[in-house]
Amino acid sequence: MAKIVGSITTSHVPAIGGAIAKGMQNDPYWKPFFDGFPPVRDWLARVKPDVVVLAYNDHGLNFFLDKMPTFAIGAASEYRNADEGWGIPTVAPFRGDPELSWHLIEQLVAEEFDLTTCQEMVVDHAFTLPMALCWPDQKWPVRTVPVVVNTVQAPLPSAARCYKLGQAIARAIASWPGDERVVVMGTGGLSHQLDGTRAGFINKDFDLKFMNSMIEDPDWATKYSITELVELSGTQGVELLNWMVARGTMPERVRKQHANYHLPISNTATGLMVLEPAA
Repeated sequence: MAKIVGSITTSHVPAIGGAIAKGMQNDPYWKPFFDGFPPVRDWLARVKPDVVVLAYNDHGLNFFLDKMPTFAIGAASEYRNADEGWGIPTVAPFRGDPELSWHLIEQLVAEEFDLTTCQEMVVDHAFTLPMALCWPDQKWPVRTVPVVVNTVQAPLPSAARCYKLGQAIARAIASWPGDERVVVMGTGGLSHQLDGTRAGFINKDFDLKFMNSMIEDPDWATKYSITELVELSGTQGVELLNWMVARGTMPERVRKQHANYHLPISNTATGLMVLEPAA
């Protein structure tokens, strides 16, 4: 059967793409953020994944407010990037894994998750930038399965529902007859708000508690409603729902391989974690 070898959770701020394009990784403003990723690349070189299942939120490139699914999964053989208007260079296409995608879709629907299935799909910075941070040569040595979570338009799925989605994905991967090694990524956040009277809001205390809960108490965030999570983490901080999907795919007991927290970049608190199943 296929095996989940670990999870990576990280931020996906659009300005990261501009910093990469301009070679600003050692700029004092950016260095504490980019310095968090060499250990991630070392870990990936060691675990050698075949597939990345990546949970993220679309920002209007593939879905817009007129059609916003709660959960969507890509089932294409290839995923392309496109210009979002941020001035970020587009990247090379990503290989899909249609067979594994359809297996996940069928298993998740059987577990009563109502999904939007995408046989064509473009992926935005929330997908491309974390991949580029993990593989800076942008040659993409893995196949990919995009999982889109609505963090944009109410009603949003609860943290509990996202955690359960991750658990269902883990069961589906375990039932796949192949021997693929899978890394699950969840991207977004952490605390930030880009609009309204709280624009610029960051909650470091909450972020650190949330990151610790990923290790010690994985269902901690499920105790909060979406409204409470917005109050604690900001309007866009609810992107932590993508982290909950990734954490749900892991067993209850995990081992932290690496973590980094830095603030701010582009008015966002940025978090990074690499978790493995505990021995």
